[in-house]
Amino acid sequence: MRKKLMIHDFYQMKQGGRKITWLTSYDFPTAQFAEAAGLDMILVGDSLGMCVYGYPGTVPVTMDQCIVHCDAVRRGAPNTFVIGDMPFLSYQTSDEKAVENAGRFLKEANVDAVKLEGGVRAASRIKAIVEAGILVVGHIGLTPQSSGVLGGHKAQGRTADAAKLVVEDALAVQNAGAQMILVEAVPPEVTRFIHQKLSIPVLSIGAGPHCDGQLLIVSDLIGQFQAFTPKFVKKYCNVADVIVKAMSEYCEDVRTGKFPGEEHCYRMIEGEEPKFLKLMQNR
Repeated sequence: MRKKLMIHDFYQMKQGGRKITWLTSYDFPTAQFAEAAGLDMILVGDSLGMCVYGYPGTVPVTMDQCIVHCDAVRRGAPNTFVIGDMPFLSYQTSDEKAVENAGRFLKEANVDAVKLEGGVRAASRIKAIVEAGILVVGHIGLTPQSSGVLGGHKAQGRTADAAKLVVEDALAVQNAGAQMILVEAVPPEVTRFIHQKLSIPVLSIGAGPHCDGQLLIVSDLIGQFQAFTPKFVKKYCNVADVIVKAMSEYCEDVRTGKFPGEEHCYRMIEGEEPKFLKLMQNR
């Protein structure tokens, strides 16, 4: 059984220059695969709205849905650092509500930390959750829950003024007490500057290599999510093709009578079939 990494381990990795590997997972079997593969961290992201439920974005995702999926992932990966993603309106309304919902992740799903979006605007929420004794991962740059305000799912920090705002968000997250930060869809030059400025681990999703580790959506990595593929994704396989091929072959076998074969059938104990037929004669 492998040793579960904790927050101090990630700080040691940052100091030693060892990259942190981070992937999303939404269910028990995928979490098992992630742990077997040696992932350092798992994020049960609100991206489950698109990857599991087929929503057009993350906004419809509820707390109850996140808790259920976090609980399944924890059972599948008991020895991996698991982070629960706080969904839209689970923390925006007040510090008190933010603490209450962050606590649900720990009490009901036994996660190790929570993640929430926003920099300057989320600072008081981060501070309140941290003061309640809960580890927080910040999330800046492209923040999908507020993508409407950002003009859609677009890269952030591409001009000098916009990059300055991203850096200010990063500093606000650290100053509020977050223990790690995720930077999404910003130019690598901006991420490098943030990495140099911050003392907490800086993780990237589509924000270049100048950081302490990387995150990808598992459904993108394995080629399961088919609606679109972000520019920053590297597909390591295409399970969609494999699954569709297997299902098509199954349909063909059923229609032609090739399945089930003799090897897929149970047989009565020797000598029991005549007794059974005799019992059924008057039925």
